[in-house]
Amino acid sequence: MRRSWLRDSFFRISKKDEEREKAFAENGSKLLEKLIASCNGKPIPIRSFSAQDLRQATNNYCEHQAWHWYKGSLEGQAVLVMRLADEVDLAINDLVISSKMSVHGNMLRPIGCCLETTNPIIVYEFAANAHAISCLHTAFQRRVIRMAIHMTNILLDEHDVPKLSNFLVSVSIPEGETDVEAYEGLWNSRFSTPELEASGRASEKTDVYKFGELLLELLTGECSYKTARLTIGDDSTLLAYMHNHARGSCINELVDPAILAEDAEGSASLHWQLQAVLELALTCTEEDQQRRPTMIDVTIKLRQIERFIPRLIIYLLAFN
Repeated sequence: MRRSWLRDSFFRISKKDEEREKAFAENGSKLLEKLIASCNGKPIPIRSFSAQDLRQATNNYCEHQAWHWYKGSLEGQAVLVMRLADEVDLAINDLVISSKMSVHGNMLRPIGCCLETTNPIIVYEFAANAHAISCLHTAFQRRVIRMAIHMTNILLDEHDVPKLSNFLVSVSIPEGETDVEAYEGLWNSRFSTPELEASGRASEKTDVYKFGELLLELLTGECSYKTARLTIGDDSTLLAYMHNHARGSCINELVDPAILAEDAEGSASLHWQLQAVLELALTCTEEDQQRRPTMIDVTIKLRQIERFIPRLIIYLLAFN
């Protein structure tokens, strides 16, 4: 009986070792292939952690919890651990693009990963500094479209510095092209845009549209796809309401009351600058992408008004 128990235990351990080795080989191969294709063969240091390392670091995270962030500690350093389920290619895409952008202060920097689990687990810094979407569009030979710009993908460190995260569905535009086919899961989701719904293809102006949505969310304090204070009648979304009513409304009726509360005197300069940000957001979210500005144009415009509303603009500029 004891021999049978020992034999079964040995085979269970051996099988787990085989599964880890198989996952490491398959995931490592995909990661190497993606790095070579995306980084022109340039070495990018990525540390490798074992599954046991990360279980200990996160106080035994739930292995069956998908798409979840965990706070942990590795070698005395606070870290963030991201786990996905059944999305190997997306996890590797996130790791490669975030590694390429790690020199940028406003990107959440990856420290390493675990490849011996069926789905790679990525380890990020817990806190650092944060400046970034126009950089994605201009810093590399093949421009990167961020995709899925949303409040939930922006983290704040202990100093309230914003960090752009989640590059799971980011894509590179091939040389000589102006757009690229996007991840199909985005076409009719809350992360979609008019051109994605129409053709399934994304361009630099796709990021501009989503950034415009983010501007509107910051200005109004509303969620772009689930609003209550502003939406009425057929205006079921924040974008619909703002495009139908914003230009004929008083800015004070649209802006988040928390912003106005910081300006008890109701200064004319703040009023004018909030109106300017609103106009920029509406231009960014034009249905015709040819009428939208570039992210560089957006950055220039925001910098022109930065000194008037620093608390709001510091968050907006961080991602340009």
